[in-house]
Amino acid sequence: MSRFIQLHLLTAYPPANLNRDDQGSPKTAKMGGYDRLRVSSQCLKRTWRTSDLFENAMANHLGKRTKLLGREVYNQLVAGGVKDKDAKEWTKLIAGVFGKFKKAEDNNPLAELEIEQLVHVGPAERSAIQALTEQLIVEQRAPEKDDLNLLRANQQAVDIALFGRMLASSPAFNIEAACQVAHAITVHPVVIEDDYFTAVDDLNNGLEDTGAAHIGETRFAAGLFYAYICINKELLIKNLDGNEALANQAIRALTEAAVKVAPEGKQNSFASRAYASYVLAEKGDQQPRSLSVAFLKPVDKQHDDYAAQAITALTAQRTSFDEVYGDCADTRYELNALPSQHQGKLSELLEFVSA
Repeated sequence: MSRFIQLHLLTAYPPANLNRDDQGSPKTAKMGGYDRLRVSSQCLKRTWRTSDLFENAMANHLGKRTKLLGREVYNQLVAGGVKDKDAKEWTKLIAGVFGKFKKAEDNNPLAELEIEQLVHVGPAERSAIQALTEQLIVEQRAPEKDDLNLLRANQQAVDIALFGRMLASSPAFNIEAACQVAHAITVHPVVIEDDYFTAVDDLNNGLEDTGAAHIGETRFAAGLFYAYICINKELLIKNLDGNEALANQAIRALTEAAVKVAPEGKQNSFASRAYASYVLAEKGDQQPRSLSVAFLKPVDKQHDDYAAQAITALTAQRTSFDEVYGDCADTRYELNALPSQHQGKLSELLEFVSA
């Protein structure tokens, strides 16, 4: 079995605002002295793990990332007839296993039942919480110390196994991420543009007021992005308690989501859905490496085909690494959707990464 699976993707997006900064502008990064568009690693991971494609493929094997675990327990206890004071005390004992609570707020009496930081809870852990809560309702008693062994070291939650979990209060139950995702960046320089727009009142006949009912502005840019993903299959199987079949299923689902699913930012305004134009998949035990250095010098803005030039640059960098360091992968598969170069099939790519 190959330990590492590496994915290199080139995806072209039309005018879009896929991932915004605190000012509402598309995120950027400076690389090789040039401004590039950027989609953050956090955005990509959430996009993929919450996509319909991934959720349908991994049904019953996904966790929930939340601060509201305590509220869920509290509502279940109250609905079961437990007095409010007892429900709050029991909730704090149960949900407190997963993290510290927020301070109470005057305008939000249930804030004290919210965990301070987001925690990723696996399906087995949620089932254990629900079963304990039902037991307490039936027996009308507070949870005892032995009842609170709710954390699970070996998860059957593929999103936790892939992307990891940190519990500051219970480090023994931390999960090291088996999948690393780089920030996607454009292979060329970009200029962010402003879209000035107006909205018209449908009931205004224009006889008295011909002006717009609303005036707004949004920022956007277009670009060809390079994205890089590295999966440690050996660690993924370990995180899934040795379930290799589930690990293969997770790798397959994640790969398809990465190839097909676009970030949700401003999709209603731009409809910037896109499939990857090019995918290079690699397998082997060699130390992983990104091919982003291929675009340290941006693709030539005078070139009439950014995608073809980007593929040439990426494959040239791959060859150069192989010649200098020896083969950086044992086996490879390429998918190319450019009309002039098309090769490969998605079904074969998914079989390659999950075999």
